[in-house]
Amino acid sequence: MSLDEAQGAPSRDADTPVAVEATPASASVSASSPTSAPARPGAWAALRPLLLRMHFYAGILIAPLLFLAAATGLLYAGSWQAEKIIYSDELTVSHVGDHELTLADQVAAARRAEPSGKVVGVWPAPDAEATTRVIMEVPGLEEGKNRTVFVDPYTAEVNGTLTTSGDALPLRAWLSEFHSNLQLGEFGRNYSELAASWLWVVALGGLALWIGRRRSRKAQLVLPDRKATGRRRTLSWHGAVGLWAVTGLVALSATGLTWSKYAGENIGQLQDRLGGATPSVSAKLAAGSDAAGGGDEHAGHVMTEGMEMPPPAPTADIGIDAAVAAAHRVGISETLQVTLPAKGKGYVIKEKDRQFPVHLDSVAVDPADGRVIDVLRFSDYPVLAKLTRFGIDLHMGLTFGLVNQIALAALAVALMFLVFWGYRMWWLRRPTKERRVSVGRVQPRGAWRKVPVGVLVPLAGVTVVVGWFVPLLGLSLLVFLVVDVALGVVAGRRAKAAAAAA
Repeated sequence: MSLDEAQGAPSRDADTPVAVEATPASASVSASSPTSAPARPGAWAALRPLLLRMHFYAGILIAPLLFLAAATGLLYAGSWQAEKIIYSDELTVSHVGDHELTLADQVAAARRAEPSGKVVGVWPAPDAEATTRVIMEVPGLEEGKNRTVFVDPYTAEVNGTLTTSGDALPLRAWLSEFHSNLQLGEFGRNYSELAASWLWVVALGGLALWIGRRRSRKAQLVLPDRKATGRRRTLSWHGAVGLWAVTGLVALSATGLTWSKYAGENIGQLQDRLGGATPSVSAKLAAGSDAAGGGDEHAGHVMTEGMEMPPPAPTADIGIDAAVAAAHRVGISETLQVTLPAKGKGYVIKEKDRQFPVHLDSVAVDPADGRVIDVLRFSDYPVLAKLTRFGIDLHMGLTFGLVNQIALAALAVALMFLVFWGYRMWWLRRPTKERRVSVGRVQPRGAWRKVPVGVLVPLAGVTVVVGWFVPLLGLSLLVFLVVDVALGVVAGRRAKAAAAAA
């Protein structure tokens, strides 16, 4: 996966691919018939220069974004462990008691600690040493943020409060936004989408270039050549490490695009059309239910002037502990997340254990009588919805816990080194005999003219379709082409002017 391969004429060493291999028959024909037409190069020999030029431009211009995405992703991968240390006082209890208090008592303690907040959810302590999280909506917080109160389940003491975003505590929430938009809001999301859009192109293109090289030993395909020196040594590390990392990099690119603004919308629409939308449990209460709040106890009564409307009758609610008990009876018991009833809806109790094997079943409970309204099993999800869930959780470092996070960190470090080695090869290939400051040259223009029509037309069609489906990839590629054509025109005019002057 070499940026360096796009610099000037190919070398004649053992690492150089052979463009055309003449058979003895063709060689004899050429010798006996000097006027015969030269043999047309094979598809790969013709396509390789075009791939080199694309890989060069993508590497030079997009690589800084890839490096930035890798660096911020590395920080995010470590945030899972960091927040356990930084927020240990909030996340863990000082002493494990003999029995836990009711969730109702824990919620009451949280309300006393944050009287201005409205409780919208409760996450019961997932293990004996953990605190219970009580999620609140508090006036003045920005959209998407909540106030979380951490309660000791044995004593109902409040261990602290933090402003959170989903399940992310402040550090991880900040690093997540930094990775996705550099803390620049909607505009900043373009950087991460552009990086994700090009990552798979650069990775797969580099893989094809690396496999297509001619080498003296097969081991040089998968292991760096330690005997090489200079540019070839850098190329060896770049290609071998890229080969080992390519599967993970393509997976990161694909899953990252699901969160993107433009490509993500297209992916979501395609998934819906293929019947792979992620389902959700139905918590809607039946009309007339005591907890639905849909009935009007004053219907048929006429209010005369001066009369006051009596307060509404209290809504029936069995309480959070009874609702959780109802969920337990249908097998919903692993690492729970409870959403309190809203108007016309019941309790929603979900499993949120996304480590393998996952526990992601959910249930809706009628707050009036504890009746189970709906049950949704993860096993009933469409295949595409399951794959999307697994892909996103792998991208976030959740599915295999610490092992997953270490793998993400390793991929991030590998990508950063690949970018570094690519720029180093570009610099080493510069024409050192020239007095002026210069850098490595790109692959000569016009490579596409040598590609057979039977390959070029389908390739162009696929490029257009992919460019439409992944808009930032298509737009940036179009910009590259326009700039390249403009530079070609300028270079052509300079050459003509120089020839005329001579």
